[in-house]
Amino acid sequence: MIIGYILAIVVLLGMSGFFSGSETALTAASRARMHQLEKEGDKRAAAVNRLIADRERLIGSILLGNNLVNILASVLATSLFTLLFGQGGLALVAATGVMTVLVLVFSEVLPKTYAITRTDSMAMAVARPIGILVLAVSWIVQLIQLIVMTTLKILGLATPADALSAEEEIRGAIDLHASEGAVNAADRLRLVGALDLKDLTVEDVMIHRRNIKMLNADMEPRQIVMKALASPHTRLPLYRGEKEEIVGILHAKDLLRAALPLGGDLSSLDLESILRKPWFVPETTPVQDQLDLFLSKRSHFALVVDEYGELQGLITLEDILEEIVGSIHDEHDVAVQGVRPQPDGTVNVDGWVPIRDLNRATGWDLPDEEAVTVAGLVIHEAQTIPEPGQSFVFHGYKFNILRRQRNQVTGLNISEIETG
Repeated sequence: MIIGYILAIVVLLGMSGFFSGSETALTAASRARMHQLEKEGDKRAAAVNRLIADRERLIGSILLGNNLVNILASVLATSLFTLLFGQGGLALVAATGVMTVLVLVFSEVLPKTYAITRTDSMAMAVARPIGILVLAVSWIVQLIQLIVMTTLKILGLATPADALSAEEEIRGAIDLHASEGAVNAADRLRLVGALDLKDLTVEDVMIHRRNIKMLNADMEPRQIVMKALASPHTRLPLYRGEKEEIVGILHAKDLLRAALPLGGDLSSLDLESILRKPWFVPETTPVQDQLDLFLSKRSHFALVVDEYGELQGLITLEDILEEIVGSIHDEHDVAVQGVRPQPDGTVNVDGWVPIRDLNRATGWDLPDEEAVTVAGLVIHEAQTIPEPGQSFVFHGYKFNILRRQRNQVTGLNISEIETG
């Protein structure tokens, strides 16, 4: 009799441990890995995916089974200790104490610890038996869910849960693994940069008009050729009269094809015939849309204008790709223009430098929601156009104004404030 009670309790504790471990494994299983394994033909992964597709029913079924065996084990334990110690409080206290320890150690902590260390493999191992349980008790679970939802509604607590979007889940996973050291900083920037594209506009990533290298179309052909060859850029806007009046885009390859047959006599070079028509895009164009346009039009260069048609800057395919992979340098590029680290750990920055470029170059996290450039950020925060010599502290950084030209802040020294 006593041996029968003990064997029954052991079996029930084992079943409770199975339910607890299964719950942990199935709820923590990697959906991405299960999806990939299912695509490769793994039937066990397919079973896992079917279960976690309806987590509420899965959890309800497992809890039902777990509570049922725990209660039954407790009843048998009470009967066992009553046989051993007779009727009275001692049997109840002994049963409660022993079962609490056994359930906690062997039915909760041990199986869940095992499951969390072998999440995916255990999830696939238990998917089929748990699937049978879910089918068997689904009607009971539905009835319980109906009672729960009705009760919550009566109490005014039936509010929909906030669900994370797929993008938020990906961002969270990237940040988590980065904080644990599994993803390095460069990889994190690339992964997050790809997600950020849809939140950016052309204005956020364009090269400002003050930094555009242009050529005067009225210069002698030889001068234009020499300046084009001296430029690190392969595409150069040509203007006539005012710099706002762009008449065409000169491509270095087109220029060489036209100049080579002329030998050294460039006076007869017909620039008008080789200029490409400028492509103007609004500054409010989403970067993701502009990337799609670059790919569909097979063009990598566009001029950016505001709502009045005024030239604001230019954007290239490389500028967009740099938002994902970081700065792309070739043998003609100058690394991180406008950002000059100092021996004392501070950084001298030109006012026109985009905040995003500065953050990438230094690993800082200056906000770029209210301003595009470093100078714009200082003016926004200071609510004034500062004078050289003034200093400001915000967002955990100190900004010393070095130079100002008319109403523009052209030079700053920035240092990160150490927090102790």
